[in-house]
Amino acid sequence: MLVGVSHVGICGTDFHIYEGKHPFLAYPRVMGHEFSGTVLDAAPGVASPGQPVIVNPYLSCGRCIACRNGKANCCVAIEVLGVHRDGAMCEQILVPAENLLPADGLSLVEAATVEFLAVGAHAVRRSMALGGNRALVIGAGPIGLATALFARIAKQNVTIMDVSAERLAFAARQLGFLVIDGSKGRIIEKISERTAGTGFDVVYDATGNSHSMQSAFAYVAHGGVMVMVSVVQDDITFSDPEFHKREMMLIGSRNATRADFEHVIISIRAGKIPVDRLVTHRTTLRDSPGNIALWAHEKSGLIKAMIDVRGRT
Repeated sequence: MLVGVSHVGICGTDFHIYEGKHPFLAYPRVMGHEFSGTVLDAAPGVASPGQPVIVNPYLSCGRCIACRNGKANCCVAIEVLGVHRDGAMCEQILVPAENLLPADGLSLVEAATVEFLAVGAHAVRRSMALGGNRALVIGAGPIGLATALFARIAKQNVTIMDVSAERLAFAARQLGFLVIDGSKGRIIEKISERTAGTGFDVVYDATGNSHSMQSAFAYVAHGGVMVMVSVVQDDITFSDPEFHKREMMLIGSRNATRADFEHVIISIRAGKIPVDRLVTHRTTLRDSPGNIALWAHEKSGLIKAMIDVRGRT
């Protein structure tokens, strides 16, 4: 199906690709995996020209064990638009019909945020945590904030920890979360004070930092769960006696499923996600090379940057 690209979100993956640091990518590559658009051409009965759509960028084989079990998000042969295949930083793109979702009730800017928000929604669903559970989200970048927002929607009691005072201020003032400053030491003591000495029922690590991921095991309560939302190339090690003593669950969370996309769409329509606050920077396709180069290093105030492919900022 031919889609006219409208808006493209820029994420950490795109900055890594731009800087030549992405480990699973062959250059040259057109970036862009968070995007919305309108249908330009489709088979009869599939979609109507002009229909606004959200694109699920995860192309799965449909045949492997993961796909057969409804987990196309971790398909053995997955290809992600903008990473393994050329993406949406262009005017038009061909996309399989099954990877489109109608964007009814959403603006095209909101529609372009659905993918990164779905990653957070998926992590929360993977946790199996209950309403009322105490949740710690480590990392106040876009994925961490998405995770925190959907943990709150799931009625978990959410605290966010980061080493950036600026991002913590955003999480507290703009989104209303409790926060812990991880830059000043005494983290175990702070967590103990926040949880009456027990640790958090669920800990989500969204830092992409191996040291943080390894340290996070100590923040989990006995009988609790840790969800690794981010991924690193490093090995992650932990104390097996501590792990077993707590009878922890350790869960990996990768990408998102269609059900997560649909949950995000419903949540945005219901006014539960403040997209206008999350989208802090805007640019056009023409200006994006210069702005991406700038934002790769100058991230002050940056949460989510958005490209308007049609030329309007």
